[in-house]
Amino acid sequence: MKKSLVSMIFVLLLVGCATQQERAEQREAMRKAVAEAVAMKKMHIDITTMNTLRYGSKAVTSVFFLELLGDTLRSYLPYLGQAYQAPIGTPAQGLNFDAPILGLRESHPKTHLSQLEIDVKSKEDTYLYVVELYDTGKADIHVRSLHRDPISFSGDFIPNYKYE
Repeated sequence: MKKSLVSMIFVLLLVGCATQQERAEQREAMRKAVAEAVAMKKMHIDITTMNTLRYGSKAVTSVFFLELLGDTLRSYLPYLGQAYQAPIGTPAQGLNFDAPILGLRESHPKTHLSQLEIDVKSKEDTYLYVVELYDTGKADIHVRSLHRDPISFSGDFIPNYKYE
C-alpha cells in the first residue's frame, strides 16, 4: 500500500515537472517570436479590449487587429471618442486604414518590453501609434491623433500569423 502511494506521488511529481518544462519552453518560444517580429518589423496583434478617454474600458467582441508589415501599417481598430475636426470626405468608422509608415522608432525601456513608436498619416488624420510588446506576447497600443481623443488597446501578439 505504501509502495503504491509513493509510486503515485512520484508519477505526479514527474508530470508536474514535465508541464513546468513545457511552459518554460513555450515562454522561450514566444520570447523568440516577439524578438524576431520586432527585428523584422512584421507582426499581427489581435485586439481584446479598448480603453477610451471618455467612455472607460470596453471589451472588443469583433475581430479587430493591428498589423505592421515592414513599411506599412494596417489598422483595423474601433474608435470611441470625440473628433475635434470633421474629416474631409467620407469618414471611416474607427481607425481603419492601410498607410505607409512615415517614421518608426524602436526602444527597449524594460528587459521584457519592446516599444515601437510609429508615425503614420491616413486620408483623415495624422497618428502616433505606440506599440508596447511584451515577451509574453501581450501587447498595449496607444494611439494619439491630431484631431481625435487619444485611445488605447490591449491585445495579443499572434506568432506565425499567415499574412494575406
